[in-house]
Amino acid sequence: MSRFFSAKYDGLEPYVPGEQPRKSQFIKLNTNESPFPAAPEAMRMAQEAVADLQLYSDPECRILTEMAARKLDVAEDQLIFTNGSDEILNYAFMAFCDGGRTAVFPDITYGFYKVFAAVNGVPYREIPLREDLSVNADDFIGLNQTVFIANPNAPTGLALGRDDIERIVRGNPNSVVVVDEAYVDFGGESAVPLIEKYENLLVTQTFSKSRSMAGARLGLGIGNADLIRDLNTLRFSTNPYNVNRMTMAAGVGALKEEEYFARNCRLICQTRDWAAEQLRSLGFELTDSKANFLFVRHPSIGGAALYQRLRDSGILVRHFEGERIRDYNRITVGSRGQMMALLAALKRILEEEK
Repeated sequence: MSRFFSAKYDGLEPYVPGEQPRKSQFIKLNTNESPFPAAPEAMRMAQEAVADLQLYSDPECRILTEMAARKLDVAEDQLIFTNGSDEILNYAFMAFCDGGRTAVFPDITYGFYKVFAAVNGVPYREIPLREDLSVNADDFIGLNQTVFIANPNAPTGLALGRDDIERIVRGNPNSVVVVDEAYVDFGGESAVPLIEKYENLLVTQTFSKSRSMAGARLGLGIGNADLIRDLNTLRFSTNPYNVNRMTMAAGVGALKEEEYFARNCRLICQTRDWAAEQLRSLGFELTDSKANFLFVRHPSIGGAALYQRLRDSGILVRHFEGERIRDYNRITVGSRGQMMALLAALKRILEEEK
């Protein structure tokens, strides 16, 4: 760090994103991107928007908001669009946490939560997952602190049902509960229908995974109109043009192609379930993932060693060094061909381990 870097960030450990290699020889199964391209209409509309790059984008995201409100069956003032869902999560830490309202989240979850807490000077508490790596909803009731729940959780892929989410929201009436639904389209149960009942519920989603737009950076938040107004106060105080023209246009195009979206989600889930069975036949232990990734370990080889062996074989997966999960690797569900290549590499590695 330079001598000019503020002392308030001493000890800040930034989030480490998954590797994005320049070389194309890798089969990339490490950052939960879709194996499918964005919808044709999304790409067409994004390209069309290039003609007006000299103009600022619409800070209200009006066309996109109108379409999303119809799709989600919510009012337009219950929606906010952001530069990826990470931006709205950061706004939530800014808006709903402070010295008197600690942030609370599971000890094994999306790694950015700790970073957002640290960068905003927010005290936080981590609640341990169960032994089977699932979230115990009872542990998050009656806290009256700002709760962050990734559902399905990352990196485990395990999901709570809507009833459990509702118990958590109802059990913390004087604080906001943020439900991060980045992976909900792959088998989770969305909490969006609950926003009419609970003024303290904020749901975040993303176009990165199920709508194949990770490179475009488009996220959204759904909640009570007053919560959304709070978030927009911060957005208009920091970055009112946070969603660029091309991304906004691509989002509209993506929402127009619901059949394409539904087909891709269905195929990813089918490939996930098929690959899970193949991995079990090789002796792997897996969580019951409801996301577009698998969380796996094998009794005969450590997680770090397996990660490196796969990398040496030209396949990237994600390894985490947390004490309880260091034997696991998170594997993005790719195309059927990519998963077949992964399985072939794993068979070879396991044979060499014998």
